[in-house]
Amino acid sequence: MIPVLLIIIYLSFISLGLPDALLGSAWPVMYQELVVPLSYSGIIFMITAVGTVISSLCSDRLIRRWGTGWVTFVSVLMTAMAMLGFSITHSFVLLCLWAIPYGLGAGSVDAALNNYVALHYESRHMSWLHCMWGIGASIGPYIMGMVLANGKTWNTGYRTISLMQFVLALILCLSLSLWNREKMEQQPGKGRCEDSDSQVSQKAEDRPLTIAGILRLSGAKETMICFFCYCALEQTTGLWASSYLVMERSVPEITAAKFASLFFVGITLGRAVSGFITFRLKDDQMVRLGECIILFGIACVLLPVGGGISLAGFVLIGLGCAPIYPSMLHATPDHFGKEQSQAVIGIQMASAYIGTSVMPPLFGLLTRWLGTGILPVYLGGILAVMMVMHGRISRKKTGGADVL
Repeated sequence: MIPVLLIIIYLSFISLGLPDALLGSAWPVMYQELVVPLSYSGIIFMITAVGTVISSLCSDRLIRRWGTGWVTFVSVLMTAMAMLGFSITHSFVLLCLWAIPYGLGAGSVDAALNNYVALHYESRHMSWLHCMWGIGASIGPYIMGMVLANGKTWNTGYRTISLMQFVLALILCLSLSLWNREKMEQQPGKGRCEDSDSQVSQKAEDRPLTIAGILRLSGAKETMICFFCYCALEQTTGLWASSYLVMERSVPEITAAKFASLFFVGITLGRAVSGFITFRLKDDQMVRLGECIILFGIACVLLPVGGGISLAGFVLIGLGCAPIYPSMLHATPDHFGKEQSQAVIGIQMASAYIGTSVMPPLFGLLTRWLGTGILPVYLGGILAVMMVMHGRISRKKTGGADVL
């Protein structure tokens, strides 16, 4: 039973990644048909982001009431319906309306599955889980590109993804009994009790933590800042790396675009490899390893020694990003306790989405006065704050009376 459920969880995260890059890949065609400015994709992105923040903050209450299986099933069903809505829509206003259930569904399934894996599986599975997201995020644009290349409309691309989501929703519906029947015993040498989802819920307090209650937890503010900074760093690099290479290092546009995409390839492959490294290193050690690799990558980008070193620097930043997000998530039950982990992961997800939404556009505004050359300094500042906050969390965990 355990392998079956784990496969379903992996498929769910592939499904979570499938729609994430669709808008960007299809928008050059969509905005012309919809007769709206090119910049209007940001409106849809912001609506989706607001939905993910709201559903992440509500995840603790929803999962305590309905359980991880039901929340995951309903969330995937919502994203499937949203993609179907996109596929039959020829109006920008309707696209904005369909972005609401998409954002709400994506945030809920993200928080629910991350907490479930953090509670019930070893660290390597969290790394591989987020590797699955990278696979899904890569497949989505590929499908859209194939559809457009064959003379079909962008609506057909969304319809294809929608059908894939509905199939997964059906699989999740048929597997609902697995989530509560899952009996996991403690893994040798890991020191983590692998209770079932229902057992953890029974141990938890009846009332979910409020946001104020979460913020009063020791280390809560630090972990929120960590997730804000990580996603800010990842998304800012992904969005602006190509522009930096072209404008500051005179790298040809095509070459810059290829290497910028390798940043995301580095994250995906790095998470696959990280799963094996976790056999030797603990979660906090994995985070520090990733931070050191990012720091070295930023130094390579900053050095005025030619475009080749800068290209390699961005790939290194991607590799450094790989272990951080999964390892911080997996460490949450250890830091904050199993009974409070879902509430904390919900607010971590919300902080991550806010960092994704705020910091890349802020860098764009700064470039008006300071130019794109400040990118490595901007990334270095974000990394410094993240390293300080993570260091505080680690010290509290090992500080005796301050154990989270």
